[in-house]
Amino acid sequence: MTRLTSLQGSFRAYVLRARLLDEGFDVELRGALDSAYGLTVGDMARIDVYVPGDQLEEASMVLLVNEVDEVDERFDDDRPPRGTGRHVSGRVVAALILFVLIAGPVAQVLRWY
Repeated sequence: MTRLTSLQGSFRAYVLRARLLDEGFDVELRGALDSAYGLTVGDMARIDVYVPGDQLEEASMVLLVNEVDEVDERFDDDRPPRGTGRHVSGRVVAALILFVLIAGPVAQVLRWY
């Protein structure tokens, strides 16, 4: 068995394992699987995904396709990009409110002189 990749946390490892199994690969997970401590950060949460050496190249392609699918899902929505449109941003509203709160009392003080 040859290491294909390493992941943090068992959920991602099980999802990748299911995808590889569905594609017909033999998969073995090693590492912090279902530990009593439930570590999710750092080397103690690392899970290594192993496949047979003769399946490594094809499994790498599935891994690449999986990463491309994840990136594609991030950009696959019908909403316009942030910052476009005619809505007023929160910073502009906050600046106007701050100006009114400061300018009002200053104008009152200057009017007395």
